[in-house]
Amino acid sequence: MNPINLLLWLAGVALIAFGYSRARGPWTRYQALKQESANEERYANWRGGVRDSSPTGASVAMDMYRRQAQQWGVVAIVGLVLVFFGFFIR
Repeated sequence: MNPINLLLWLAGVALIAFGYSRARGPWTRYQALKQESANEERYANWRGGVRDSSPTGASVAMDMYRRQAQQWGVVAIVGLVLVFFGFFIR
């Protein structure tokens, strides 16, 4: 076992854990807002009313949360790549 391998594994696992923990919160809030928006749309369709298509505060927040979750997900993926490189570098 090479010290470089060990360093890559430790850094990779740390990035995976950190990225996952940071992405979990925004992703949960995004899913909740998405369900609420779908519920509101079903209700508006049931009533037969026209829904305003302009951006709402909830849609802006959904975009923000999705973007945050994606960014932290990329950090976790980089960690996964580091772990794999740790196995292939000799």
